Amino acid sequence: MTGIAILDYGAGNLASVQFAFERLGARVRRVSDAAGIDAAERLVLPGVGAAAWAMGRLDALGLSDPIRAFSRPLIGLCLGQQLLFETSAEGDAAMLGLIPGQVSALTPGPGLTVPHMGWSALSDLADDPLTEGIEDGAYVYFVHGFACPDGPATLARARHGTPFPAMVRQGNRWGCQFHPERSSTTGARILSNFLAIDA
Repeated sequence: MTGIAILDYGAGNLASVQFAFERLGARVRRVSDAAGIDAAERLVLPGVGAAAWAMGRLDALGLSDPIRAFSRPLIGLCLGQQLLFETSAEGDAAMLGLIPGQVSALTPGPGLTVPHMGWSALSDLADDPLTEGIEDGAYVYFVHGFACPDGPATLARARHGTPFPAMVRQGNRWGCQFHPERSSTTGARILSNFLAIDA
């Protein structure tokens, strides 16, 4: 079975993420220090809440630099994807800087509310180990008020008025703006794909 470490820094629904990986047969442990990150075969960076607060927690716990130095497969979920970027307009926060660009607020429009909460379809999927077996039009579950910038790192998009990156990749770092652990069979396939990536 594949081992995976979930970063526990007080900013995520770790139980549902852990159970989702365990249902796929993974050996899961929670880590909260640099040694745990260094020893991880694969690392999950979850996140719920505000970017500035989450980065403050990572910095205060001495986890930011070990995350930046982690070279094996890493996936950021929801806010965890946003933390991979350089900056966020949410609290004018400096982030991990692993992917270029600034995270910006979603713009409400006619019939649209912010935060974006609910099921939306994936589109424009790139060929990547994380998207294997996922088709355009597959639905996943979102809860977010900010979105990452579109660019070369984008693996898939979704729409909330305008398109935004739903999945990203830079080297051995991936991100899902949605919650794969709450996204039924599509989410389970994405997590299974992550477990299958060579560590």
